[in-house]
Amino acid sequence: MRISVMSSTTALIAASTLLAAPQALAAEVGEHDRTFLKAAHQGNLAEIAAGQDAQRNATTECVKAVGAALVRDHRKLDAATTSLSAKLGVSLPTGPAPEDERKLAAVRAKAGTSAYDAAWLADQEVAHTKTLALIDRELEEGRNSEVFAAARSARPVVAMHLDMVRSGTCHAAKAPKTVGAGSGGHVAAAANDRDALAGATLASGLLLTAGAGWWALRGRRRAAGGS
Repeated sequence: MRISVMSSTTALIAASTLLAAPQALAAEVGEHDRTFLKAAHQGNLAEIAAGQDAQRNATTECVKAVGAALVRDHRKLDAATTSLSAKLGVSLPTGPAPEDERKLAAVRAKAGTSAYDAAWLADQEVAHTKTLALIDRELEEGRNSEVFAAARSARPVVAMHLDMVRSGTCHAAKAPKTVGAGSGGHVAAAANDRDALAGATLASGLLLTAGAGWWALRGRRRAAGGS
């Protein structure tokens, strides 16, 4: 009888203790999360530099307008990335990836010609396609809910940029005047909902286990002549 009571008590204690598990998982920063934050920061710096370069050297107003949109949006995205990284204790690189700097230098060599605009658009299509893949990997494999929310928030912004340069054709009209970025608002709420659902599922399973132990104990007591 003591063993049965101890089993039921242990199950109830485990249930109450493990209810905090989703919060612990939400706070965990996995390797994919760190990789994402570092790469996203470098990508933002590269896009800001490319956008500024387009504003100076592009020959068409459309490319200049897209460049301005990149500067505006990636500054906002990077502010959120930098703030979140500091909060989570993730050290960030101090500049763009060397590969991105070399690509921009090659495009800049065509400054003042129509070839510049074509090369810039092609480079940005590749860059934003790569960034979307980075985001999607974080959404599939990341562990931290705040990093997940930041990635999910950045995705529509990056996808919009890709639409603006897709197939080497400039579409400045696709750029809105303002853009949401960062880990707040409805995106963070969506991540919180995901964690809440996981917590509710875990809690239900543990409580059912504890309940089963209690009913088993009661059945044994009745069989033994107890009430």
